[in-house]
Amino acid sequence: MPVKRVLVSGAGGFIGRASVPALQALGYEVHAVVSPGGAARVPAELAPTTVHAADLLDGAAVAALLAAIEPSHLLHFAWVATPGVYWTSPDNARWLAASELLLGVFRRSGGIRAVMAGSCAEYDWSRVEVCHETSSPLATQAASPPTPYAAAKIAMQESLESFGRKSGISTAWGRIFFQYGPHENAARLVPTIIISLLQNREALCSHGRQVRSFLHVADVGAAFAALLDSRLVGPVNVGSGEAVSIGELALRIGAQLGRRDLVRLGAKSAPPGEPAVLIPDLKRLTQELGWQPRFTLEAGLADTIAWWRGQDAGKKIAP
Repeated sequence: MPVKRVLVSGAGGFIGRASVPALQALGYEVHAVVSPGGAARVPAELAPTTVHAADLLDGAAVAALLAAIEPSHLLHFAWVATPGVYWTSPDNARWLAASELLLGVFRRSGGIRAVMAGSCAEYDWSRVEVCHETSSPLATQAASPPTPYAAAKIAMQESLESFGRKSGISTAWGRIFFQYGPHENAARLVPTIIISLLQNREALCSHGRQVRSFLHVADVGAAFAALLDSRLVGPVNVGSGEAVSIGELALRIGAQLGRRDLVRLGAKSAPPGEPAVLIPDLKRLTQELGWQPRFTLEAGLADTIAWWRGQDAGKKIAP
C-alpha cells in the first residue's frame, strides 16, 4: 500500500496544529512545517511528527523542502493571520504568490492531492446569509471592492481549481467559518470573553444579535483531515450546523463560569458592515463527505474554558 505522506504548512498555527492528530489517526506520515522563528517552540501536538522549519515565502527553501520530503499530499494552512492585520495586509499578495509556487513545486515532486484553507470572508456578506459553495455570490461580485484578504483567498481558490484541472491532481478548498478552542489568539472573541470573566471583569460585547457558526478547532482540523483523505473536489464549507447569536454565545460562556452577570451586551459598537446572519450550507461537508463534528457547542466551550484555566488566565494578562 503506498505511503500517505502529507506536508502540513502552518502546522504551528491555531488550525494547523489541530489537524495533525486527525491526520495521524488516518494513517498519514505527517511532515509539519513551521516558520523558522517557531522552530524553538514546537507545539506539543506536533511531537510525534517530523517537524521542518522553513520560510514558505522563499522559493528556494520551498524547492529544497519538497525535494527532501516528496509528499503525496499537501494540506496548506500557512497565510497571514494576525488579528486586526490580516484583512488589509500587503502580505496577502505575497502568500497568494507563494501558495501558487508551493502548489507547482508539490506537483513536480510527485504530489497527487492538495487541500488548502479558505475563509467565509470570500462570500459577499451584503447579499448572503446562508452561504453555499457554488451558488452564493463572492466578495469580488460585491458593489464595493473586497478586502485584500478576501480577494487573495478567492484568487487562490480559483488558481487551485484551475491547476487541478490542467495538471490532473486532485484538489479541494475548505472555506472556514468561525472557530474557537485551545491556543486561539487571546485578542479574538471567545478568548476575550473567557479571560475577562475568569478575571472577574466585565466582558464588553456588541449588541450580540449577529448569528454565526462556531466550530471547535479540533473539529476544524479533523474536517480538513477527512477532506484531504477523500476524493471530494472544489470548495467545501467548514463550519457548525449549530447556529448561535454572539450574545447567546457570550451568555453560555458566562453561565459555564457562573458569571452571566458580567456579560455586557451592547457595551461596544458592532464592527461596520457586519451581516446579521452568516452561516454555512453544510451539505457538501456532512452529506457528500459524510463528516460530523465531535464537539457540541456546550462541550467545546467547556473544553476551551478548561484550557484557559490551565493557562492561568484568571490572573491579570497584560493588554
